[in-house]
Amino acid sequence: MELLSILLVLMFSIVCHEVAHAWVALQEGDDTAYELGRITLNPFAHLDLVGSFLVPVVLYNLTDGMIFGWAKPVPINPNKFRSYRSADIKVSLAGIAANLLLAVALTALIIALLNIQRVTGFENPIDLMVELAWYGVSINLILAFFNLIPIPPLDGSHVMYHFIPAKWRVSYDRFGQYGMILLMVCSILVPGLFTFILKPVQMLRGVAELFIKSMS
Repeated sequence: MELLSILLVLMFSIVCHEVAHAWVALQEGDDTAYELGRITLNPFAHLDLVGSFLVPVVLYNLTDGMIFGWAKPVPINPNKFRSYRSADIKVSLAGIAANLLLAVALTALIIALLNIQRVTGFENPIDLMVELAWYGVSINLILAFFNLIPIPPLDGSHVMYHFIPAKWRVSYDRFGQYGMILLMVCSILVPGLFTFILKPVQMLRGVAELFIKSMS
């Protein structure tokens, strides 16, 4: 039941991440994703069997609770961008920003739910909603900071691409076909590696806990 709840929250968070990419791309002049129906919260337009289901389940069972996933990449035509460099950076960071905003919104939701519970005395339904919201806070922070890792094809690599010497860019881009495999192998063989990399997640989750306690 816990895994199912986590998967549902993960899927919603991934979909929001992809919609943010597609929407910002449209604002920057590229309507490719829009024309293909990717600016929608309909999960069937985004989810990928391997990245959205199989990988999260395997990671959940083989690591110390580390969970991550991805959806079908948003199609981008950089030739349509009004300014390629700035647009590519904005589109790449849009998904990360969406996940951070979701984490903040879910923190606010937890505060509201706990205050409603304190006033009304309702326990079971509100406890379940608070638990799901906490999953959402953690998952969205993980998605945000994991995607910042500058390893292709993660979002952070699209930003890093514009700040490395031009002669390295082709090789850096080609590494993208092996990037996810490397990351998945590392997460299974060295689970503590990502615990270290994602220290900001633990820190911000602690900040959220303190804020919630002070407001509820």
